[in-house]
Amino acid sequence: MNKVLLKFSLVCVTGAILVLSANPKPVLAQEEGVAGFTHDKLASAPDTSSNNFTTVAFSTNSIPMPGFTNIGIADVATNLMIRSGPGEGKKILGKLPKDGGCDILESDDGSGWTKISSGKITGYVKTEYLITGSKATELAKKVGNYVAVANTKTKENSLNVRKDASIDSEVVDQIAYGEELLVLDAMVVSYGEEYNKWVQVSLDGDDSENGDIGYVAKEYVDLSYSLKKAVSIEELDFGTGVSSLRANLVNYAKQFLGNRYEWGGTSLNNGVDCSGFTMRVYEKYGQYIPRNSRSQAGSGNTISSSKLKPGDLVFYGKSGYISHVAIYIGNSKVIHASNKRDGIKISNMYYRQPIKCVRYINE
Repeated sequence: MNKVLLKFSLVCVTGAILVLSANPKPVLAQEEGVAGFTHDKLASAPDTSSNNFTTVAFSTNSIPMPGFTNIGIADVATNLMIRSGPGEGKKILGKLPKDGGCDILESDDGSGWTKISSGKITGYVKTEYLITGSKATELAKKVGNYVAVANTKTKENSLNVRKDASIDSEVVDQIAYGEELLVLDAMVVSYGEEYNKWVQVSLDGDDSENGDIGYVAKEYVDLSYSLKKAVSIEELDFGTGVSSLRANLVNYAKQFLGNRYEWGGTSLNNGVDCSGFTMRVYEKYGQYIPRNSRSQAGSGNTISSSKLKPGDLVFYGKSGYISHVAIYIGNSKVIHASNKRDGIKISNMYYRQPIKCVRYINE
């Protein structure tokens, strides 16, 4: 007798009804990880033509958010400061962006401060700016995203992103170990190949709201539900020996960390895409550059990555076609309007393979 194991998924709606046929058609069960859990997704729907079926009701209210023991979410307009101790005078260790997730390590003891952990940072935040408990769990389902994390066997190996869902398809980009990609479809069936082998993902790009679309082999990614994480002060540093113009430009760009991404947008505060972000930041310092990433890459002076200085531009894309731009901030890091999930963020410069580096600032 065939047994079907049903496992709970957080993406189902509270109070949803699951209909199971008593005599289903033969199907291929395909495992799909959702929200940190796993469930079986059917390749074809059960036969509900007869009245011989049962219903099972379930609720999400009491299910904890995976990846968190005691979840908290930043309830701020931009960033929540994380300090070394409970008090405004304590050293700032990092910033937790709007709707960013954290684990609550020590609840407020009456001081007005809560000890939290997010990403690589452990410190204290003002309690009044944290959403906690069941409200945080429910909010996480709305502001979090389904992501694929590159888990290539060694950190030296990169994850191939292909044009189509096939091992024979062109490699359009490579993703560094540990980097996250926004999942568009976690189960892509490619007939003639193994079922459930591919994941459709979004690469940062300004050609559409979903960015550039590609496919990664499921065996080389971990699928999970993710919230934004804290960024450390060290990650915000750009190094020494930098001109005041470059330093000011980079510091200005960092002011907008956590602000939202909007395809076609040009407002640093109300929504901006990658090239709109670079255009507006440069504009602040009297540097007027073209509107889209390809035009920005075609102007200015092309330089090698070894010559990069904070404030220079780094370009990315697929198969040599440029569709994304970021500002280099030093220490092999860039700041960019990434995607609708992350907004303006800091990334490792090699989170994808750079296509071109361009300099506009000649001091």
